[in-house]
Amino acid sequence: MMIGAFLLVLGPLVVLHELGHYLVGRAFKVKADVFSIGFGKELVGWTDKRGTRWRIAAWPLGGFVQFAGDMNPTSVPNPDAEKASPEEKKGMFQFATLWQRALIVLAGPLMNLFVAVGIFAAFNMAYGVPTATPVIGEFSKGSAAQAAGFKAGDRIVAIDGTRVESFMDIAERVALYPGRTITIAAERGGVSFTQPVKLATDVQKDRFGNEIRRGLLGIRPAAMEFQDVGPIKAVMTGFDQSMGIIRTMAAGMVQIVTGERPLDELGGPIKIAKYSGEQLSLGWLSFVSFAALISINLAFINLLPIPTLDGGHLAMYAAEAVRRKPLGARSQEWAFRTGMAFMLALMLFVTLNDIASLSIFGG
Repeated sequence: MMIGAFLLVLGPLVVLHELGHYLVGRAFKVKADVFSIGFGKELVGWTDKRGTRWRIAAWPLGGFVQFAGDMNPTSVPNPDAEKASPEEKKGMFQFATLWQRALIVLAGPLMNLFVAVGIFAAFNMAYGVPTATPVIGEFSKGSAAQAAGFKAGDRIVAIDGTRVESFMDIAERVALYPGRTITIAAERGGVSFTQPVKLATDVQKDRFGNEIRRGLLGIRPAAMEFQDVGPIKAVMTGFDQSMGIIRTMAAGMVQIVTGERPLDELGGPIKIAKYSGEQLSLGWLSFVSFAALISINLAFINLLPIPTLDGGHLAMYAAEAVRRKPLGARSQEWAFRTGMAFMLALMLFVTLNDIASLSIFGG
């Protein structure tokens, strides 16, 4: 189930990501030489009338589109392309305008984001959008907020200077920070006040034994309801939900880099496969929700400014825009080599981390 669920999650998301690159490139008349699902040896493939080789490869851990003029799948420009005729250059990626290249590169992560927004929008239309004002209705046992002096009926207006619009905003500003002291701005009877609160640390295990560690205020809303919404509102809310997950991912990554969270929270293909199988065992709704999360993860990771990733290309295009000329061939080569070495080292680390976390190895 783990292997099947993993392929069922990653396969379509990779296809859609690469399809984003391909479709925008095609719109700008940039020829794609290869569209590959997976890496390594080709298992099956065919060439279409435009000359694009569509292939499925042996290692289904990603994919790529190699455009005309690219030296390899990481879109390193081929120096020999300069010798091409003016007509041939029209279909090459490196000779497209700067804004066209940027849009082609950006299209992949955006496609993953749109997939997640679409999934959340479908859920919003089917089940409604949870709505609750940020007013404290009651406290849980051992509530950190109650110990700090908050009372039922208090309205939370900001946490650490960031405005709170709904009760759902509170979780985003609290869950990632167990044990941290935050400052809450609130209103009571029309009077504003601020109060520091040390968040409780809640550690639980789900039915699969995965440990969940989060910060808690220990409060519940005065009232919550699910509001029926139309397509436009559903999509807008889906976008807000996706951006909230991206903010959470960014905050979590910063915490790992600064040592606030342990490195073993990083996961790679093995851990994704494990979670995929677990979520599929819970039913299709849980599995599709998990697919949305992984789709956002793919968009986020690919936008990091690391050479070989889409974000690395965008960073170089930004430098090109400032310099009014591309980076030198040697600079680009070293940037891609460094980026590839970093990504391989990271992949090795998270894979070993995943293996160590398995129960058969004492995890």
